[in-house]
Amino acid sequence: MGSTRTPLEGIAVVVPVRNEEQLLDSALAHICAAMDRVAARGRLRARLVVVLDDCTDGSNNIAAAATAADGRISTISTGARCVGAARALGVSKALADVAPPSLHRWWIANTDADTRVPPDWLDLFAEAADDGADALAGTVEPDSAELGPARFAAWRAAHSSTEGHPHIHGANLGVRASAYLQAGGFAPVSCDEDVRLVAALRAHGARVRSSSSPTVITSARLRGRLDHGFADYLAGLPDAGEDTRRWATQCVDSAGRQP
Repeated sequence: MGSTRTPLEGIAVVVPVRNEEQLLDSALAHICAAMDRVAARGRLRARLVVVLDDCTDGSNNIAAAATAADGRISTISTGARCVGAARALGVSKALADVAPPSLHRWWIANTDADTRVPPDWLDLFAEAADDGADALAGTVEPDSAELGPARFAAWRAAHSSTEGHPHIHGANLGVRASAYLQAGGFAPVSCDEDVRLVAALRAHGARVRSSSSPTVITSARLRGRLDHGFADYLAGLPDAGEDTRRWATQCVDSAGRQP
């Protein structure tokens, strides 16, 4: 594929939500701050689609209040109970009114409802797109106060955050809309939908960058909303100093993908 340097005209943020009433309000506030900042560039439109995936807590009410307060936010509901399907549905809604010739000028910014993005999150995506990238894989960092010092040290010991890092996180993944559609979009799977998308992007010749900028802060809870997800990885980190040192020297990802 190989993208030419085409300035963006819009960024669509997509957030799947599954019972996140304790963290959703903060997540949306941080995204809105990033949208405010990128809008100040004077040429970019920004919108946010919240996908409520069979929520049974107060997430629906939080999303409804945010939508009523900010015209850039819209919500859509599904009963899929599947993060890949929820992300795909959100992207479809976000791009519903974008004409095909403009898809190359739109960017999809993906994050999660338990994540806090930095103020320059969308600026960094826009800069990558303007420089010719078709996708940008950022990094995540678990909330150190929530995770605890030993597990956080183990995370740092095993997790590379340099330019060209191997990590792929749906909580911090941006992709050009035209490239996303050509690659087939998010698969309707309960985990690794982000990894599958990036693999498909590369197979279609997309220019995929990995960078330590941007970095987002995500929940460090040890029991997550899905099996084999980020919470399971964090729960497996050692929580004592000697165990951390021993684990860090032995940590090898046989699949070639670091969490």
